[in-house]
Amino acid sequence: MRDTSDKMARVPSGKAGKILVNLVVTAVVGFIYFYVALPAINPQSTEFYTFLFMLCFVYILSALVTSGMQGVGKKGRVSMREYLRFIKQQCLPVGILMVVVVVGAFLGQIISMPIFRAGAYRELLTVENGEFSQDISQISFNEIPTLDRDSAEYLGDRQMGTLSDMVSQFEYAGDSTQINYQGRPVRVAPVAYADLIKWFTNRGEGLPAYVLVDMVTQEAQVVRLQEGIKYSFSEPLNRNIYRHLRFQYPTFMFSTPRFEIDEDGQPWWVAPRMVKTIGLFGGTDIKGAVLCNAITGESQYYEEVPSWVDNVYTPQLIMQQYDYYGTLVNGFINSILGQRDVTVTTQGYNYIALNDDVYVYTGITSANADQSNLGFLLSNQRTKETKFYTAPGATEYAAQVSAQGVVQDLGYAATFPLLLNISGQPTYFIPLKDQANLVKMYAMVNVAQYQIVATGTTVSQCEQQYIRMLTEGGITQTEEVPSTQAQGVVAEIRSAVLDGNTYYFVRLEGEEVFYSLSAAQNPEAVILNVGDQVAIDHAVGQEGDSILDGYFLERK
Repeated sequence: MRDTSDKMARVPSGKAGKILVNLVVTAVVGFIYFYVALPAINPQSTEFYTFLFMLCFVYILSALVTSGMQGVGKKGRVSMREYLRFIKQQCLPVGILMVVVVVGAFLGQIISMPIFRAGAYRELLTVENGEFSQDISQISFNEIPTLDRDSAEYLGDRQMGTLSDMVSQFEYAGDSTQINYQGRPVRVAPVAYADLIKWFTNRGEGLPAYVLVDMVTQEAQVVRLQEGIKYSFSEPLNRNIYRHLRFQYPTFMFSTPRFEIDEDGQPWWVAPRMVKTIGLFGGTDIKGAVLCNAITGESQYYEEVPSWVDNVYTPQLIMQQYDYYGTLVNGFINSILGQRDVTVTTQGYNYIALNDDVYVYTGITSANADQSNLGFLLSNQRTKETKFYTAPGATEYAAQVSAQGVVQDLGYAATFPLLLNISGQPTYFIPLKDQANLVKMYAMVNVAQYQIVATGTTVSQCEQQYIRMLTEGGITQTEEVPSTQAQGVVAEIRSAVLDGNTYYFVRLEGEEVFYSLSAAQNPEAVILNVGDQVAIDHAVGQEGDSILDGYFLERK
């Protein structure tokens, strides 16, 4: 009887031990998966259901391995019935959970589909109508970004190559962020460790700098920090910014953290918190953001982010929400069949700096995606305040083709346009790049009449040429042209060759500014002498300008 009782005591003990082993194996694999994949522990995250399914699968697999001899029969042979009974005892609850996870995820996708919640999807974005000439003031020359993202990152990467003490250890991280910094549009990006060995030898001090590219002057500089950046995407372990935020906020769903600097030049990571507002998985929106100090790692969640932050709502999210707004205007069925009054965003976007915020710009076209826009959208990336402006005309792509046609002999490529207000007219501003990714010229294309294309080697020269074309075409009146005239005696003359063109810089007696005159446009500038009486038409200058672009020179 003692032997029998010992066997009976050992059987449940063996089962409990194997269950414990299965749980330990599942926990270890689950921790490794969580550490690498970083899923949000949130039932509104699809990654969470993948995580649960993986845990169930690992447990069942472990149970199959550890229960190999539990089905031994009276004669020492394996009994399939006993084996399956043991597996059922251990795995049935886990198998049920696995089925619940799969069914729950499937039903969650179904109830979140726009076909059932068209009205809710359309209400994700509130769009107001705006008046272009009133809302979008003319941007001065020192506020117009003259670079696109690729060109800015090329300059940032090239600037890293000039620093001998950094280039062997660090590299330009890329994926820069456009922000307003001290009233100017700039792009910022941290440096990154050159490789794993460089990380190991430098991780104690962190990343020593970030790269700042002025989008107006095209100047790139490496800003050195007194204390290095400890938290970034180039960190492979716990100080990886996404892993750091996940451990601090395990239930938050994050959009990709963006690198920004505050008005004092201190580096931060801005991680917008994503929420699902429709069904279980639908209606992606943003509810505040976590701000993480890139040096110390200290983080704080804000439902209303500070005003210096520029990147909360991504362009892709805003465009997706407008596409719901525009396509579901008359219900889901109409968005597919008939498509009455259906509008969508165009394929690209750009940024506009207004009122110390960064706005996303994108065109709005019909569902047929033809070569004309109905208008355009401006949305504040911090607050999601969105306005639609009626401006029928060419799409951004058509404007790019039109601009490239003017300089086709030079082989320049047109970047994605920036929308400006020039003399009250919606105007595409397009930097033109050479094959080295450097901006060489600028073009302005009228949105309504995209055959009106002006080019110039400087922004002000391009604008003045564009304004003259608007006036000659009867689109604007002469008095709307923002120019003036200076008259006087030449006190000083200097010359320089810029981008292959000769410019003469003329200062008049009693003035401190120089007027820049292109020899190609003003041949008389070549024979100009000190003491000559002249009249110079030029653009309206900004306060503090030391050089103004002159366009017409007349010797008296």
